[in-house]
Amino acid sequence: MSLREAARSVFDAALEASDVHPLVRRALAGVRLAGPGRVRVVGAGKASGAMAAAAEAALGDAITGGLVVVKDGYRAATRRIRLVEAGHPVPDARGEAAAREIRAIAEAAGADDLLLVLVSGGGSALTPAPVPPITLGDKQAMTRLLLAAGATINQLNAVRKHCSLLKGGQLARAAAPARVHALLLSDVIGDPPDVIASGPTAPDASTFGDALAILRRFDLLARAPAAIVDRLDRGARGEIPETPKPDDPVFRQVTNTVIGNNALVVDAAAARARALGYTPHVLTRALEGEAREVADRLVALARQIRDGRGPVAAPACVIAGGETTVTVRGTGSGGRCQEFGLAAALALEGLDGMVALAAGTDGTDGPTDAAGAVVDGGSAARARERGHDPRAHLAANDSNPLLAAIGDLVVTGPTNTNLLDLYLLLIDAPAAG
Repeated sequence: MSLREAARSVFDAALEASDVHPLVRRALAGVRLAGPGRVRVVGAGKASGAMAAAAEAALGDAITGGLVVVKDGYRAATRRIRLVEAGHPVPDARGEAAAREIRAIAEAAGADDLLLVLVSGGGSALTPAPVPPITLGDKQAMTRLLLAAGATINQLNAVRKHCSLLKGGQLARAAAPARVHALLLSDVIGDPPDVIASGPTAPDASTFGDALAILRRFDLLARAPAAIVDRLDRGARGEIPETPKPDDPVFRQVTNTVIGNNALVVDAAAARARALGYTPHVLTRALEGEAREVADRLVALARQIRDGRGPVAAPACVIAGGETTVTVRGTGSGGRCQEFGLAAALALEGLDGMVALAAGTDGTDGPTDAAGAVVDGGSAARARERGHDPRAHLAANDSNPLLAAIGDLVVTGPTNTNLLDLYLLLIDAPAAG
């Protein structure tokens, strides 16, 4: 098996471990149903369609209906729970309509009912519910500005929550006094329930002041929609009620359970690497930072291992889980994992016996149909042979067309799960002598 084949095998094992069906079934095994009341299901996220199908398999006819919003192409077969598609990462009118319907389902729940909430990464963008006079267009513009500035998902969601009727615990507020049981598939480092899909059923740790500070940090106050800046300003001055905090009585009947996270992916990757004869070295389960800078650091570590100066001996597999960011300065096409791959290709240029793979477990890297990239020491040269300048493409944030031209994209299609990204560096054994 080649290094490239081994890298893909490690990634595929990680995807297999992130299958949501056993995670949902196990989580629902001990859930008390509604008794005389109804069981309604709502949710949003890239994996929420698969979660809905698993919930139906576990609870059957006890479910009396519901609505789940998924990203385009991420559908699953359900009978009682209606699935609709909406825009991601930039929200659209379909998501806004679905958010209103989810809020209405929650508000209609009675004290004897159970509201099962299925949440996964992407749920925040898929259920925009702007507070008037903020419009959907305002939220779309704000999302684009923050993404282009390199904001983390935590920062993006802190702003979203304070412009929303649903996020930041406000779905739980709408459902009270019904019992709420939320299953969360975490796509954020540390698994904070208030950050996963902007925490619709969790107490909100962020404030209006925090949201305003994020815009200030990225120098966006002058470019952000006026209605959003005005609302954050008024909230920071105490003129608008905050999102519900931990001591709010709306959470007395709410249970939030994280059923899967990036640790599942990283552990499965390590096990497969070991089975293939590579010594696994788990660098971190909380990888963050600018994608191209992270690529340079991980390749430097791989070179140390190759030279016998690293924490493990070759053959080895360096593994990191998490989510990098990209500060967009160009007008190209790509995503954080593809940008990592292009930067790694340059750092690996001319080196034999090493391969880098970076891919999102959700199957989507940025606004492309690729999950990520797998590159080696010859990738940059192959790109030049086909008329592509790797450094110019990196400067333009234009990784996707270059990687497509040399066959270095990782394409999985929709995976119906979402447990952050996986970053791998495989280092072959040193040649004899």
